[in-house]
Amino acid sequence: MSEVVPGELWEKLRRTTPARIALGRVGYALPLGEVLDFQFAHARARDAVHAQLDGAKLAAELAPLPVLHVESDAPDRATYLRRPDLGRRLSHQSVTVLAEAGGHCDVVFVIGDGLSATGVQAGAAQLVRACAAELGGLTIGPVVIARAARVALGDPIGEALGARVCVMIIGERPGLSVHDSLGIYMTYAPRPCRSDAERNCISNIHGAGGLSPQEAARTLGWLLREALRRALSGVALKDDQTPTLTFKGQGPA
Repeated sequence: MSEVVPGELWEKLRRTTPARIALGRVGYALPLGEVLDFQFAHARARDAVHAQLDGAKLAAELAPLPVLHVESDAPDRATYLRRPDLGRRLSHQSVTVLAEAGGHCDVVFVIGDGLSATGVQAGAAQLVRACAAELGGLTIGPVVIARAARVALGDPIGEALGARVCVMIIGERPGLSVHDSLGIYMTYAPRPCRSDAERNCISNIHGAGGLSPQEAARTLGWLLREALRRALSGVALKDDQTPTLTFKGQGPA
């Protein structure tokens, strides 16, 4: 005969994870509150996927940093969701915009709406500023705001702007726990046809228990300088910096 897990233990477990565990029941069904919470989370995730990025508002939040606006070859949001390949290619007009801008720099930041324009709208400007603060001594090109962007769209953008490293900040696929998370994808010597194995990823950047912008920026700063020193990025570049352990309320360990 199996033992019944005490309710107190389940409550302790629930406090350690955002996963939906120990929801309880009313008869043979879930409690109404849990059902409504699930439906709300699902609705927020769907809204994040279909939301449109307000590029003008984001550019204003980035001021006085110079900003360029580009878009992928996906003509609308519905097509973007059905055709990931179009989100990896620049539109003809955007190719012209970048060719006219030209230039050379150590780093270019690209902000792509990805699968959560909600997350980008809420936190991308703060994340760019935090990352830029970790890159003292390096030249940073204009911030590129890209509509209907997949991660690989950063490759032709970085190449066109003569960047040694492209840093793509993009909205991550939302889930039922987090709908506004951001990811950073760093690519050394960006150019079309780079593979995902040639990028370093820092994910789960958000305010609800995820990685903070400052933590993500510190990790990026280390990875980026190592990428420039070693002339590579991706699986060959590991984050092997010495971790600093801290205990809340007690200062450094």
